[in-house]
Amino acid sequence: MAYLVIVESPAKANTIKSYLGSNYKVIASKGHIRDLPKSTLGIDVENGFAPHYINIRGKGDVIKELKKEAKNATKIFLATDPDREGEAISWHIANQLGIPESRECRVTFNEITKTAVKEAIKKPRKINIDLVNSQQARRILDRLIGFNLSQILWKSVKSGLSGGRVQSVALRIVTEREAEIRAFVPQEYWTVEASLKSGDSTTNVRFYGDKNGKIKIENADFANEIESKIKGKPFRVVSVRRMEKHKLPAPPFTTSTLQQEASKKLGYQAQRIMKIAQELYDGLNLGAEFGGVQGLITYMRTDSQRVSESAQAAAIDYIRANYGEENVPETPRVYKSHAGSQDAHEAIRPANVELVPKLVKKMLTPEQYKLYKLIWERFIASQMEAALFDTVSVELENSGYIFKTGGYQIKSKGFMTVYGGEFEDTEDEFHLAGLPNIKENEELESEQIIKEQHFTEPPPRYTEASLIKFLEENGIGRPSTYAPIISIIVSRNYVKRDGKSLVATELGEVITAFMREYFPEIIDYEYTALMEANLDSIEHKENTIVGVISDFYHQFSKELEAASAAEAKVKVEPTYEESDVKCEKCGAMMIYKNGRYGKFLACPSYPACKNTKAIDKNGKVVNNEHEKQPIELADFKCEKCGADMVVRRGRFGTFYACSNYPECTFTKQKIVETGAHCPICSSKILARHGKGNTLFYSCERYPECDFSSWDMPLTENCPDCGEMLFYRKSRKVVMCKNKSCGYKRDEEMTVIE
Repeated sequence: MAYLVIVESPAKANTIKSYLGSNYKVIASKGHIRDLPKSTLGIDVENGFAPHYINIRGKGDVIKELKKEAKNATKIFLATDPDREGEAISWHIANQLGIPESRECRVTFNEITKTAVKEAIKKPRKINIDLVNSQQARRILDRLIGFNLSQILWKSVKSGLSGGRVQSVALRIVTEREAEIRAFVPQEYWTVEASLKSGDSTTNVRFYGDKNGKIKIENADFANEIESKIKGKPFRVVSVRRMEKHKLPAPPFTTSTLQQEASKKLGYQAQRIMKIAQELYDGLNLGAEFGGVQGLITYMRTDSQRVSESAQAAAIDYIRANYGEENVPETPRVYKSHAGSQDAHEAIRPANVELVPKLVKKMLTPEQYKLYKLIWERFIASQMEAALFDTVSVELENSGYIFKTGGYQIKSKGFMTVYGGEFEDTEDEFHLAGLPNIKENEELESEQIIKEQHFTEPPPRYTEASLIKFLEENGIGRPSTYAPIISIIVSRNYVKRDGKSLVATELGEVITAFMREYFPEIIDYEYTALMEANLDSIEHKENTIVGVISDFYHQFSKELEAASAAEAKVKVEPTYEESDVKCEKCGAMMIYKNGRYGKFLACPSYPACKNTKAIDKNGKVVNNEHEKQPIELADFKCEKCGADMVVRRGRFGTFYACSNYPECTFTKQKIVETGAHCPICSSKILARHGKGNTLFYSCERYPECDFSSWDMPLTENCPDCGEMLFYRKSRKVVMCKNKSCGYKRDEEMTVIE
């Protein structure tokens, strides 16, 4: 072996290996190999905040393999991801392998294609120490905040808690929205519309105000007054404005906009989106027809909207050939990245526009296909001509009141042929297939007057998409951190999911209140954004690690001392939501609490009164006396008596039982579809529980079809031989069913139970 290429992920290693000749060996570091210790601070505060790195537990074998292969290599290429984290991983690997900083060993590629990889190998560079220092500063700062905050929270609030630089701000955002919703007082308002006859068409017009401007109808009396004045009188057309409007395409995706759009359109969580995007970037086997293993998209951690000239030219050629010259703009579209973006990489786009989603669909999992299709269509549309609309705005007068309506017709779909075909109607503008031929000074009679009462609604709770948008717009965190931040605050029960909404828990509100009291700067939006900019400045040699960290730590250490000194005096009590259920034992109004099995009702007088009540997922009290814990209703009824079925947990795993127990003893095993198909009869494979609560997977026709496995079958097939792949939980590895094939990859995933 002459050359050694070191990447991060095994999947990427397999892709790159297929591009390079037999003189290259490609191995994976499987992420970071060194980090700060978990049990101690790991930072020498007194000596320039020097970090103390140690080898990550469990990475010993990986490091041994790296050293062994490096010893046999005549040249080493460090090809980890092209971002701060990737640069830092290469720096740590170089340190372990004894590679000097002056050596040109670092290679990066924005897309994993044969051309890009081979070009990168020809042009190695030195490790960018400024980029490494920027990453180190972030890691040191996050450790200083996280380690110290967690200790304070353990002592002052509850053991097992954690705080963080960006997660605390994200939690504050969700918590404050919850406070806004509670404080919201609905305001009454009314709308008045008239249905007017114009020739063979009917036009709906809406009350706007008078000649002095817009007027809000705040009560029924005013609505009735308007109705009485206009009823039976003609509506005179004051003005008709016709014009052509352009709608420009959205720019190609950045990390943030991809997460927002995939969350809204596909319903995926941010962490899931990034996992699928990583798979598309690392490369998938598309078969011999499409060149074997290919990376389908460019690097997915970017905040730039820039596109390379070659990619833009390829997109325009594709548009011209498939959608016609009329859909090619006169000049190529250039999108300006927002202020503060790094612009180190291109926007997220397909690596090869000729790999049309429908052509490669059968080689991708359903999730991979949907996300790739979204990215491909967004990019192609971003390079197309604008959509054109013919619009009409009409203003009418009746008894001194002004009414308005408007409409539009699509004249040319442009980019909407590919992406964004929906057009959202505004309050006074509707998509009308045939616009009525209304003329100025024409008088129209009303067929019907429609009055409706409305109430203002509280601001909506944040979803993952809207929270990510808020973080990006306010310069809080970086796109690559949004998914893990949301995952952390949810996994620690600071925030819970309610459908797509994020809701602050009692614990989350307690922590935010504590942070607001003792560490106001940490959760201040502007201060957090400024800190982010200071950390970025290290990359551009405008600042140093010591300069940025010492400026922050000077104030932070004082806040730590103040919080520690006040520890004995501070007692932050959680706030609980009161229910309308009265405790039959002591008469107090019961409160909602969260327990091991979910939400339940408890007496606020605990421990004096220990009364509790189980509730279903809709908050309804379960009246059965035998119920001792909160329950979850199934989405089907009992087959014997028609009562609700509830989820139970027993020694043989999760199952369904009739809520009318013990009168009705009907039960049903809980079975979950895996998405995979039986290799024997092609039926669905289900996850089941056997004796001793052991999980196994079997054909839905079992025992008629005797296929079963202790390992979880996957929906994807082996990229080498096409056989079924299995996930072995005990070894955290994906393996091929065909033992002679030998394909396997290290991977940790959630087991379907």
